[in-house]
Amino acid sequence: MTSVSVFQLLISFTFFFHYFNFEYYYLFLIFVSIPLCLYGWFSDIILESTVEGNHTKAVQQNINFGMILFIASEVMFFFAFFFAFFHFSLSPSIWIGAVWPPHGIQPMDAFGLPLLNTIILLSSGVSVTLSHRALVCGDLEYTTLGLIITLFYGIIFTGVQVYEYNYATFAINDSVFGSIFFLCTGFHGLHVLIGSLFLGVCLGRNIFKHFTANHHVGFLCAAYYWHFVDVVWLFLWIYVYWWSGSGSI
Repeated sequence: MTSVSVFQLLISFTFFFHYFNFEYYYLFLIFVSIPLCLYGWFSDIILESTVEGNHTKAVQQNINFGMILFIASEVMFFFAFFFAFFHFSLSPSIWIGAVWPPHGIQPMDAFGLPLLNTIILLSSGVSVTLSHRALVCGDLEYTTLGLIITLFYGIIFTGVQVYEYNYATFAINDSVFGSIFFLCTGFHGLHVLIGSLFLGVCLGRNIFKHFTANHHVGFLCAAYYWHFVDVVWLFLWIYVYWWSGSGSI
């Protein structure tokens, strides 16, 4: 059901880009089905680990390894986007003026809102690390505080990104630059939302004392994912914002 819902989400975006009259209703149904799937998924995992006690040391190691493989697949996912970005930027086509950024495109100032978002996201990486450290030391109160701060940073980051999109001087259909820019930053924003959801579940579990100093594989997976999001954003800021906007390409 999760796979079908995510596939239908892709179809709904296609309807949206082609101005179908019913795309908003279709999108609403998708945003109902996906949270229901996630609720069933997370509740099963929590039941298996906390209530039934099936997450032994061996199972925890396998889950950690599976999360690492998943993040590796995500690295390949973003590698494809960066490959496309460097392909078009290092060898710009004559159809866009043989320059990068293309004529008529005014890139965003990398040292404005993007730099602010970089500081926010890196700060969130620090707070989630400190939260994990507190959990290892058995201090659940500071673990909760660290998760709340991290979620706050994630929400602020998303809000700044939405504001940036609303006031951008170019759109997704403004040459290949707009397409690559919104593809890279948009999918990263989606990963921030997923990571925030992941950390929100961890926050709830920590409040209900599901985690201990020696048994918190769910928290570890969320922290791995959040740090991955941090690293991807660093590359985005350096190349898509700063390098592209420097005018020296």
